[in-house]
Amino acid sequence: MSDRLAVLAQYLLPKQAITTLAGSFADAAAGKLTTRVIEWFVRRYAVDLNEAADADPASYRTFNEFFTRALRAGVRPLADADFLCPVDGAISQFGDIGGDQIFQAKGHHYSTTALVGGDSDLAAGFADGAFATLYLSPRDYHRIHMPVDGRLTRMIHVPGALFSVNPATARGVPGLFARNERVVCVFEAEFGSFIQILVGATIVGSMATVWHGRVNPPRGRKIREWSYDGQRVVLRKGEEMGRFLLGSTVVMLFPKDLLRFNPVWAPAGPVRLGEMMAEQTARR
Repeated sequence: MSDRLAVLAQYLLPKQAITTLAGSFADAAAGKLTTRVIEWFVRRYAVDLNEAADADPASYRTFNEFFTRALRAGVRPLADADFLCPVDGAISQFGDIGGDQIFQAKGHHYSTTALVGGDSDLAAGFADGAFATLYLSPRDYHRIHMPVDGRLTRMIHVPGALFSVNPATARGVPGLFARNERVVCVFEAEFGSFIQILVGATIVGSMATVWHGRVNPPRGRKIREWSYDGQRVVLRKGEEMGRFLLGSTVVMLFPKDLLRFNPVWAPAGPVRLGEMMAEQTARR
């Protein structure tokens, strides 16, 4: 199927209903049916269960328990680097933010303000900064970790569309990552603020963080926000910060003149949790 036809189909599909149905099944403890679905999924997407802490498909009570499975200790060593890759997946795009514009794919950009839910003051801190967009395929490990030490200051749930976030859709849907539902997590680090954003997609039943649990559903129309200024929610580099219950994509924003990305990184290239993402170019 061409990119154009794949994207057209997504405009026509009842994405909300499909996502709700998929989320309900993924949460259901359906016994042997759940096991058979997991076994099919492992074959279909070539999932490497040898890396899982629990490699037995029958041991997972629900599909979501399998999908968010933990890794076996030691299979993702952490590099000696200033910034670590926070997920297994593939690079969608990365590089410099042009003013407030983030490159999505050929012919498509979107603004940092739209991405964070319309807060122009928050977005201004990342003008001419750096970004990285990482795509998690169905076969990947779906927990998200910290690229660097950070103290959580805000979390914003932005309702939105539920387009797929695969490469074909990124090439065909303008402003994709600023249109889809997302959870914006703002952290304070030694160098200043950075943002890690969990982007939802079709059949992403929910997104969760370690400090809050499931953020969605509910899926209302209003932006919801939580402040953590009065709390000390501190996560260390390499620690888990959240997970996708099906799906999706992570977008990170960093301030101007802060880091230099791994020279071997390239769009569409594979990445693994714990590898070097970037080095800090200036100490602040």
